[in-house]
Amino acid sequence: MDTLDAIIMGLVQGLAEYLPISSSGHLEICREILGINLPGDEALEFSMMLHVATVLSTIVVLWHEFRALCTSFFTFRRDANTIYVWKILLSCIPVAIVGLFFKDQVEQFFGSGLFTVGICLMVTAALLAFAHFYRRPSGRYADSHKSEHDIRWSDALIIGCAQAVAVLPGLSRSGSTIATGLILGDRRDRLAQFSFFMVIIPILGEALLDAKDIIQGSAAASQSIGLTAIIAGFLTSFVVGCLACRWMISLVKRGGLVWFAIYCAIMGIVCIIW
Repeated sequence: MDTLDAIIMGLVQGLAEYLPISSSGHLEICREILGINLPGDEALEFSMMLHVATVLSTIVVLWHEFRALCTSFFTFRRDANTIYVWKILLSCIPVAIVGLFFKDQVEQFFGSGLFTVGICLMVTAALLAFAHFYRRPSGRYADSHKSEHDIRWSDALIIGCAQAVAVLPGLSRSGSTIATGLILGDRRDRLAQFSFFMVIIPILGEALLDAKDIIQGSAAASQSIGLTAIIAGFLTSFVVGCLACRWMISLVKRGGLVWFAIYCAIMGIVCIIW
């Protein structure tokens, strides 16, 4: 992999991690187009670095909110921020179970080829379209206390289950979680932020597990890819991720997800017939 390939992969990861089009699916498409065929350790290390970069972009963009949540939680305050963090932790339980106990089985069963990506992109398109046209009866919070965050405990768990299902390549994590929240009736201005916060712990946890596998397998993986390529991909993913994160929050508030449903449907068909 040369530096240009790494930059392109970082660009794709930075955009697709936040936009509801599946970063894993588009990275697979990108590898096919560019003809990138990295051995296991090299692919693992590079993917880990790109995902960590997008986590950092989330923290940077939402730093004010992130700092307030950490301050309340780690100082044991009993306020809305601490409750919000516990809801995030609750939402992480399903994906933690899948990642720790069933990830290998899921990957072996479904595979990671373009046909699988295409099918999952079609599912993402259907979910986004349904969330756009579905109209839940008004008065979702009419009889409940409106907190600062407005994500219920049951909704947090259900959205977390949607995140766990989105381990499949081509099934968008942000699209699945945000669409699920919209169907449940959660507020648009809170959903994108909750969706982006809830992925921080799983990605960092997976990065630690991947780092352990890399250390146990091959410590020279970065030398094989090239340190320049890794840095270029990381910085690209971070910068583009910052822009995409802000854009996605604005899009969710305006209700513009249906266009991504059309895009995912088209890309899904292309992948299936490729």
